[in-house]
Amino acid sequence: MKNVDDLIESAAELAERGLSKGEIADELNVSRETASWLVERSGSTPSHEPTGGPQDIHVDWSAIGRDSSRLSHVGAAMADMLSKHGEEVDLTIGIEKAGAPLATTVARELDTDLGTYAPRKHQWDEGDINEYGGSFSRNFAQIRNRECYVVDDTITSGTTMTETIEAIQDRGGEPVACIVLADKSGIEELNGVPVYSLVQVIGVGSEE
Repeated sequence: MKNVDDLIESAAELAERGLSKGEIADELNVSRETASWLVERSGSTPSHEPTGGPQDIHVDWSAIGRDSSRLSHVGAAMADMLSKHGEEVDLTIGIEKAGAPLATTVARELDTDLGTYAPRKHQWDEGDINEYGGSFSRNFAQIRNRECYVVDDTITSGTTMTETIEAIQDRGGEPVACIVLADKSGIEELNGVPVYSLVQVIGVGSEE
């Protein structure tokens, strides 16, 4: 995607397919606020320089995601960053949707079981997101009071990652470390759990 107009068009297409705003945020790697703004803008005539939107950074990693070989190499790099925590961790949790394939490659590299978590934002469309709840898939490994890693593609405010950490803790698990492809905010720790990233993409605005 080259510009904001492309994002607006993609948001419109996803909305027409019935995706919630939370799912659109996940698909486009933007915050919920940005997803709402994009969907609302899609109802008007796009301009080349839309204004008044939330401050956000779009991360397009489709060049990695569409190639299994590239994905495996990136997963190996993420696993290498986590390996400093030793060999006792035997579970890797991927945050759906985009974090799941990354977690699969990380789990293979570190020889751990694989689990996935669907955050509450996937159900969110309007209203208070706290009214919704996330869930762990029963088709994959369960927490069972185990130590685990948490994997996602991007982190913006840390809300989804924090939710996942707390969900794991509620099941008696112990998140040892989190890792993402791209960190948009320079987050190093959440709830006492270290957060690593392959790339930090931080927007710097000029002061007025």
